[in-house]
Amino acid sequence: MDDRMVTMDEILDAALRLAAGAGWDAVRLHRIAELLDVPLTEIHRHVRQKDDLAEALFDRADRAMLEAAGEREFRFLLPRERLHRVVMAWLEALAPHRALVREMLLYKLEPPHIHLQVLGVLRVSRTVQWFLEAAGRRSRGLRRSIEETAFTALYLATFAYWLRDRSKDAERTQQFLRRRLEGFAGRSLFADEGGGEPVSVVGGGETEPPAGQEVAAGGVPAPDRT
Repeated sequence: MDDRMVTMDEILDAALRLAAGAGWDAVRLHRIAELLDVPLTEIHRHVRQKDDLAEALFDRADRAMLEAAGEREFRFLLPRERLHRVVMAWLEALAPHRALVREMLLYKLEPPHIHLQVLGVLRVSRTVQWFLEAAGRRSRGLRRSIEETAFTALYLATFAYWLRDRSKDAERTQQFLRRRLEGFAGRSLFADEGGGEPVSVVGGGETEPPAGQEVAAGGVPAPDRT
């Protein structure tokens, strides 16, 4: 057995390899240690419980989302387009493990795992905050509270839709999210805030272009369940 130190990314990758063959329920921390040829104490240095591995995967998606917000062209997008880009970047990072993500969520929802459900609420809040930061939102007061509440509901609805979406490159999820963001903008949520001030976004500080004509929300086809 090797006495080397491993990273959380190595542990997560090993867990994903195990889960790909036997499902998330079969993943055990001692099996990860065996696969990496390290003592269980080295796994314990990074992981307090199995669910930390799921959280590490969502952390990886958070980083992918922030990297997308650092792309040069991102700063020139309209507010609703920036939100669309960061949410889809987050989902794209999870796409190779979509089936496992469903299993991870079901594991969190099991009756003995109430503590994980509480932590899940905190995770949702934290991720939403990073979405809004990455998109350069600068609302204050009541408007900020309304936007956070509306976007949290939209994020959860989009996530649930994506989990069932079988379309290529999640095209139906993209459409689902885009139309709802357009509907929000039509009601003055996540629209161009104007004022000529630079919008603080990851990767740059140029002033965003003026918003164009908003489009009312339309119907969205149900996801393909086949």
